[in-house]
Amino acid sequence: MIVIIFFILHWYLSLFSQTFFLHRYSAHQMFTMNKFWEKFFYMFTYVTQGSSFLNPRAYAVLHRMHHAYSDTEKDPHSPHYSSNAFTMMWKTKFIYNDYLNRVAEPEERFSKNLPTWNFIDNIGDNWLSRIGWGTLYVLFYIQFATSWWMFLLLPIHFLMGPVHGAIVNWCGHKYGYSNWDNHDRSKNTFTWDWLMGGELFQNNHHKFPNKISFATKWFEIDPSYPIIKMLSWTRIIKLNTLKEKNFTI
Repeated sequence: MIVIIFFILHWYLSLFSQTFFLHRYSAHQMFTMNKFWEKFFYMFTYVTQGSSFLNPRAYAVLHRMHHAYSDTEKDPHSPHYSSNAFTMMWKTKFIYNDYLNRVAEPEERFSKNLPTWNFIDNIGDNWLSRIGWGTLYVLFYIQFATSWWMFLLLPIHFLMGPVHGAIVNWCGHKYGYSNWDNHDRSKNTFTWDWLMGGELFQNNHHKFPNKISFATKWFEIDPSYPIIKMLSWTRIIKLNTLKEKNFTI
């Protein structure tokens, strides 16, 4: 039971880091925060993603490219140009690494106002850090796992960030329904997206890329939105309400 609780906590805390900090803040700048809170959530992202830490700058560049070139050959992770989710994310990995290591420089429109913290970036992308986090996950399972099948969850812990990305990018552009004609193949996979924290409202999000809630119809629920509103009420973040418009990055 402890292992299952740990898995669920890791899943949702890592997912929140991705949707809140990497996606809605780094890539879309849907809200602002002061430097203290930016560093707090930067560190929070590193701790919750652990061995699968995704660099906020590189993530934001790829995500902005994804919006600009959605479901075309220039899209860094469209499922319609890969035979399966693994090959899609493997291709994405090389593009991500080029921007992470600054082997390639993005277009200026994709690189504006990106959060960076070299100290955490260098630690998070270091293999000693990744192996260290992975070792902690294994030791936890050795201590608390009560059945052999629980160890099958470990690869998801090791690759939590990319796993979330693969689910969203694959399912969110292949399965579900469309509220809007976005001239791409984005879909809303669920009407109540509890599994992916609202990230699988891809059709809605591509229509309104800076709308803070990814739900647009009365029957849709974005579970991350109330948390973001709470952070706004407590003045930890300030919502960029003027950016709640439909415009292209």
